[in-house]
This record gives sequence, structure tokens and C-alpha cells, in this order.
Amino acid sequence: MRTWKALITLGALALVLAGCSNEAGPTPKGGAGQAETPYALSVKLNALTADTCFRDPAGQTPRGCGKYVTELGSTPGLVREQAGTKHPDLVAAANGLEKAIGDYRGGHCDAVADPGGACTTALTAISDSLRSVKQLVDTQLVTG
Repeated sequence: MRTWKALITLGALALVLAGCSNEAGPTPKGGAGQAETPYALSVKLNALTADTCFRDPAGQTPRGCGKYVTELGSTPGLVREQAGTKHPDLVAAANGLEKAIGDYRGGHCDAVADPGGACTTALTAISDSLRSVKQLVDTQLVTG
């Protein structure tokens, strides 16, 4: 008899707690949909260029850079958004970065264990393109 009372009490408690889960609470304010400022974009690029996949793309296993490439995914769009029509060379650099990211993804490099070949070429192109983007952002958007 005592076990049934405990089970009924636990069941009632579960129902009460389930009802509470539908109450509205504070809504987190995420960055989705918000435009990056030139300074925030520069900070992001500084972080991305500190990664070993950027600094030494030829020495990395391509699959070891999968997360890094994923983090880069939104960067070309953010750069183009900041560049607008005033900085066509920055737009071109962002397009180059996007192409290099596409080459990495298209080659399924996140599954390639050995350095070399097309995946290392893609990582090197990502690094070179990101370097160009960063230099242009720092000179055109942040200081200008």
C-alpha cells in the first residue's frame, strides 16, 4: 500500500512539473539575424586565423579541420554583407573563400585522414583566401 502512495505522489508531481514546462520564460537573445559590425567581424577573423588549420594547412589531416571549416561557413556571407557595394575587392575575396570552402566540402575532406592531394589544396586555398579577407577587412572596414 505504501508503494502505491509513493507512485501516485510521484505521478502527480510529474504532471505538475510537466505543466510548468510550458510556461514562458526569458527568451535568449541570439546573434542570428543580427548584422556583424566591422569590429566584431575583425575579432571573428582574428580567432579563425589563430587556428592551426589556418596557420599550417599542409601539415594537417583534412578531417581534423572539419570543425574549423564548419566555423568558417558563414564568414563569406558576413563579409559580403559588411562590404556591401563599396568594397568590390572584399566581395571578390569572400567569394574566393566560399569557393575554397566548397572545394573542401565537395571533396568530402572531413573524411580524409591523410594530408596531401585535393583536400590539402583546398585547405591551403581556404587559408590563403581567409588571409586576404582578413587583410581587406582590417584595412577597409575597420580602419576606413
